[in-house]
Amino acid sequence: MSEADFPLLSFIIFLPLVGAIVVGATQNTHLAKLITLLFAGLELLLTVFAIFLFDTPKAGFQLVEKYYWIPQLNIEYLIGVDGISLLFLPLSALLTLMAILASWNSVQHNPRFHFSLLLALQGVTAGVFCSLDLVLFFLFWELTLPPFFFLIGLWGIGSQRRDAAMKYTLYMLAGGVTLLLAITLLSANHAFQIGGDIPHDLSFSLPILLDIPLPDNQQTLVFLLLLFGFAVKAPLVPFHSWLPTAAMEGPTHIVAILVGLKLGVYGILRFAMPLAPIAAVEFSWILSLFGATTLIYAALIALQQTNLRRLLAYASVSHVGLVLVGIASLNMQGLQGAIFQLLNFTLIASVLMLIAGFIQHRLGSTDAVHLGGLAKVMPRLTCFYFLFALASIGIPGTSGFPAELLMIIGALNAHTVLGFAALTGAILSAAYMLSFSRQAFLGPILHVDVNQTHDLQLRELALLCVPALLILIFGFFPDSILNFNQVASEAWLSRLIIQTP
Repeated sequence: MSEADFPLLSFIIFLPLVGAIVVGATQNTHLAKLITLLFAGLELLLTVFAIFLFDTPKAGFQLVEKYYWIPQLNIEYLIGVDGISLLFLPLSALLTLMAILASWNSVQHNPRFHFSLLLALQGVTAGVFCSLDLVLFFLFWELTLPPFFFLIGLWGIGSQRRDAAMKYTLYMLAGGVTLLLAITLLSANHAFQIGGDIPHDLSFSLPILLDIPLPDNQQTLVFLLLLFGFAVKAPLVPFHSWLPTAAMEGPTHIVAILVGLKLGVYGILRFAMPLAPIAAVEFSWILSLFGATTLIYAALIALQQTNLRRLLAYASVSHVGLVLVGIASLNMQGLQGAIFQLLNFTLIASVLMLIAGFIQHRLGSTDAVHLGGLAKVMPRLTCFYFLFALASIGIPGTSGFPAELLMIIGALNAHTVLGFAALTGAILSAAYMLSFSRQAFLGPILHVDVNQTHDLQLRELALLCVPALLILIFGFFPDSILNFNQVASEAWLSRLIIQTP
């Protein structure tokens, strides 16, 4: 591990939390919005600065900060990043900034509390990506629940928004129970392996636990517990129903964050598989089965959708299945494609949901029956929509293409059937996206409301330009992403291969 000379990651975590307090204490609503924008912008700059400080060819965790937190239990404030986790920081910061701009004028009720929650969510999310102590990770993981609960329940656009908020929270709490149990088992195993006693020889440090052997029978239990906890958040079928519900009932900019930040899949990558490598390899068929089932099932359900928000929710679930297929391939192509696609979620899936929100705000609906002919009256929005839709289905020239291609190649190399499942999912993805796009954007204008609506405003144009530029850059120059995480990906794979019985 490479320790930091300056606590940059702590600034990245706590700056938005400080901003949340400042915004909440500000009486003037317009000033509170400007302060929110300022803190979100500073956060983005700090995360970009972290990229420049990162030594790409160097293996292991960097920018590490370590302080005693609860010394009686050996719980530490231990944070750091590697090539897998670092890029999630600037992209999640960009996503939060886009969500703030998208909701700039749409939040009328208690806007200061709303923007405070957005900043708080940004801070704890950064904590999830940076945590190297399992208790600290669990703390930040659970702290994501209150902001989402209030943001969905108080500012949702559906009549059942409070039920949707409660459903999301209960699902996450159920997953959190198994995560805490797995963390406890891992820590207790450390004390047992070194011949120590509890609680003095407990350890929750990820770097230490990675070097402590875990008995085979405990590996199976720990792996399955972690997999369940993270699968609920991902979400994977059959734990996915909270996301379509939230998509229909919650505010679209918050749903954009939900579909853009795949913390559950990140947890599988960072904790579940490296901490139980023998079980991860042994049960890779379970990951493959979960991934392929989620990929195909959610895509088939998306084909039947007539509402853009619900369609995008199921599309997000389907793409999570493809990512899990890539991870389960246990080869370099599948892993790098999966990481690439996780980054794409913040640039493609989330922005498509924001565009759905722009349509919802103007027309009061995203049902296909209320749309039609949008391209005639909203040409700018239509251009951006089709760019991101094509990126979503992996058209060459966009960042979706190298990610999907790598995952398909990785799946084919691992198992032919798995590869055909990935190809089938890609075909279904094109089918449901293009079918709905034809109904909503092309053809004659059938409703007066559509004919009277207005195109994107300057703020909305600026919001969409940055992610549009990034998906083109990453599409034409995918090595800018692949080279960044290559060393960390090789280390991740070598751990599973070396410890395979």
